[in-house]
Amino acid sequence: MLRWLALSATLLLSACLFDEEPVVVKLSGDTMGTTYHVTAIGPGLDEAMLAAAVTETLTAVNGKMSNWDPNSEVSTFSASKQTAPMPVSGDFVTVMTAANEVHEKSGGKFDVTLGPLIELWGFGPRKPEDPIPADDAIATALQGVGQTRRLTLDAGAGTITKTRPETGINLSAIAKGFGVDAVARTLADLGAESYLVEIGGDLVTKGQNDKGEAWRIGIERPDQGAQSVQLVVPVSDHGMATSGDYRNYFEHEGRRYSHILDPVTGRPVTHRTTSVTVIADTAMMADAWATAMLVLGLDEGLKIAEANELAVYFIERDVQGGEDAYMTAQSSAFADLLNAD
Repeated sequence: MLRWLALSATLLLSACLFDEEPVVVKLSGDTMGTTYHVTAIGPGLDEAMLAAAVTETLTAVNGKMSNWDPNSEVSTFSASKQTAPMPVSGDFVTVMTAANEVHEKSGGKFDVTLGPLIELWGFGPRKPEDPIPADDAIATALQGVGQTRRLTLDAGAGTITKTRPETGINLSAIAKGFGVDAVARTLADLGAESYLVEIGGDLVTKGQNDKGEAWRIGIERPDQGAQSVQLVVPVSDHGMATSGDYRNYFEHEGRRYSHILDPVTGRPVTHRTTSVTVIADTAMMADAWATAMLVLGLDEGLKIAEANELAVYFIERDVQGGEDAYMTAQSSAFADLLNAD
């Protein structure tokens, strides 16, 4: 009888634990020069523990990837003038390996050595006196640019070598995505069964939302004066990132200059593509590919998206339709995601 009672109590306890209602934890804050938002769902989640772990994770990512922190790993590498192999962290190797993959498959249009050009055009921490660089200044900056020519990654040895002392690395087009994925891993380790992690528009999801439905995310319409939704897409168990030229730009003598720079010409892109959204397995790859596709533009970008089975959605200005008129296009893989919903 005692053994039966003990067994019954154990089964009752197990049933209670199994039927435990999931806890929904929502966190937000500032990081990487922007904001983050986290929704985590799972049984027994501790909000204070999650908040501390997320903060610790983001602090670690910033300490390695932030070009705005002069003491970060990437800033230290960029400031160094030595051309001998420099040891870097495992996370740095992971990000650079992904960056090299996107660089190769995009025909060199994704490039993390654009730092001198970013500074020259005034889209970095330093603002130049003249917003339009001279041709010779662009040519000089281009000498230190070239991800394949100027950097050598030895993943096995954990080192990166630069061929010119002025070459640096700018991870702004991939670090946010890496940070999103890092936070997602932290949540999973602490028992979150479903989650949405978003940093500055880059995001990754798992499972279902707190209503038991698939995560659905709106793609912003690139209007100048208002925020509205162009399209709502299902993003469960994927990463997503959007890159656009309609927020970060300046105008000079009636001409608009985007912060999206072409690593070949050293100048802002001039095509009509204004926004690109990529859905991928991770936020890091979505982040990098969104930038690459915006540099490429619709015509070349769609070819590369189809060749690599990438889920990509393009928004392009309709110059004949007037202000805030747009045309859209999508890759086959993106259409498949919509049709699978």
